[in-house]
Amino acid sequence: MQHLSGMDRARSALEKGERFPIGTLHPVVADSWQRCRDFDLNPRGTPRHNVVAFADVKQRREANTAMRLLALAEMQLLHSQIAGSNFMIALGDANGVVLDTISDQHFADSEAGRAIIPGSIWNESERGTNALGLAALVEKPVAIYGREHYFACHGHLSCMAAPIFSSDGKVLGLLDASCAHEARQEHTHALVRMAAAQIENGLLYQSHSKSFVFAFHPRVEYLDTLSAGLVSVSLDGEILSINRPGKTLLDGLPALLGNHFDMLFEAGFGQAVDGLLKGGVIRIRDRAGSGVFMVCRQIGEHDAPVKKRSSPSIPALIRQESAPDFVSHDPAVKRSLGDLAEAAVLRMPVHITGETGTGKELMAQHVHKVSARKGEFVALNCGAVPEELFIAEIFGHERGAFTNARAEGSIGLARMADRGTLFLDEVADIPLAAQTSLLRFLDSMEIRAVGAQKTQKVDVQIVSATNRDLENMVAHRQFRADLYYRLNAFSIRLPPLRSRTDFASIVRHLMEKMAPGTPVTDAAIATLSQRKWPGNIRELRTVLQRALVRRCADYIDESCFDEASLVPDLARDCCDECRDRPLSRAKCQEIRSVYEKTQQNISRTARELGLSRTTVYKHVRTVEASP
Repeated sequence: MQHLSGMDRARSALEKGERFPIGTLHPVVADSWQRCRDFDLNPRGTPRHNVVAFADVKQRREANTAMRLLALAEMQLLHSQIAGSNFMIALGDANGVVLDTISDQHFADSEAGRAIIPGSIWNESERGTNALGLAALVEKPVAIYGREHYFACHGHLSCMAAPIFSSDGKVLGLLDASCAHEARQEHTHALVRMAAAQIENGLLYQSHSKSFVFAFHPRVEYLDTLSAGLVSVSLDGEILSINRPGKTLLDGLPALLGNHFDMLFEAGFGQAVDGLLKGGVIRIRDRAGSGVFMVCRQIGEHDAPVKKRSSPSIPALIRQESAPDFVSHDPAVKRSLGDLAEAAVLRMPVHITGETGTGKELMAQHVHKVSARKGEFVALNCGAVPEELFIAEIFGHERGAFTNARAEGSIGLARMADRGTLFLDEVADIPLAAQTSLLRFLDSMEIRAVGAQKTQKVDVQIVSATNRDLENMVAHRQFRADLYYRLNAFSIRLPPLRSRTDFASIVRHLMEKMAPGTPVTDAAIATLSQRKWPGNIRELRTVLQRALVRRCADYIDESCFDEASLVPDLARDCCDECRDRPLSRAKCQEIRSVYEKTQQNISRTARELGLSRTTVYKHVRTVEASP
């Protein structure tokens, strides 16, 4: 007979309706399973997925504004600490209703990720044993690993949640981290508990910004840790707030709000403040006779600013020398990067294609980086140089070589890029007359300045880029075939933003560049992902910049985007006939917007707007014709 593990026996008993084997389950889990059984929940069934309306979510957020502001900052820090672990961090209110989430893309796209969304309710009576609902119920940190979940369909997940308490001991909210159940995540559970404690301490500072805040602990080296007690005291010595570690350290004493400082500590309030305001650490005894060290963390006068905690240092990940300075998790981008280093070492010309704004110059700079060349990265926008000056711009010219030439001459971009990289952007715009000279240069790596007699050898890595179809241009004899094949020795195709699988990572990467440490919620990313992004990453950066200007707090959520910045392309654009007529354009935009919402169904669009199918078709025919 096969030996069954303790969890196997417990699951078998659960599903058969039998008594759970003693000692196989943590008591908190066993009690929860029994309550779920009493609710008549089927452990092999499907939990109810109740979601409150967004208007309700908004009200709950507004009711918890201070906590949410601090929590989103902590969630951002957690995101950086456990990145790459296939996880989601969620903030819930005291009733287990999710307010916000921040996750990695893989988890967000999973079935579990799609279930943990703003507005989803995670109470035990409907969702079974889960960390968020259980922490709300027992008002303690809880971890539920794998098959400890009541519903078997949640057996592949591990969830850790910790309640966030107000100074009077009431649960304000819940912080949860959920991840794939590949290993027990004790480390993550500890980080979640620490984050909840940081939020509580932050609320204490915010709520009593005009009061004294003292930190105390029996060991002086613990004064800067989460183990330290924090007590906020009014200017006349009244106790206004004590954090949870502080209440534990003062157990047995009248550590109640409204009592006086002197009821807790032997040193008089005035004497203690005199010592603390000198900036040092004092040693005093509490009324139980225990010695503690104490330091002033906030001076209680005027409008003292909230003390900002210093975030614990996060060990930097070891970066490979060839790691790109941009997001490259998308499989298509990863494939492009696979053999790039070897191609650069072999000095193969690299050709980059992609729509406007997809990051072609960033990729070109990465080519220069992996080539390990000591020279400069020199860029030229081929479309911005007059045809008659193109050769002189690249190869240089002698003094007075032609009309309007620089008096001192020019060494040219190719010589500037010697032992480095020459980036030819918008290469499709190179004049036909100049293409022959460029081809000769690529074959020999020799240049001769305009007006000069001697040639000079250079060592240049060539990178070109375009958003146009060079193959089609070659077919129509608008671009030399031999030059195209020479430039295209190693090609990289950058996908448009709308098809990138790492969209969320790109958003957070751009935000970290523009406003380091600013949290971005999953709901914000979901809102952004609805757009087609014709301007790609460049357009996304502009929208995020506008959101930073419009935001009401130190985070970005879906409310930070105005309608103008996120109008779907079909609603924003209009047909050619209406583009220059404002009244017609507004009607056209309305028709195209409804057309998109009805999954491009002309009949439904006509019915909803009370128009003829011919009228609708007239305004959307360019959409139907597009690929």
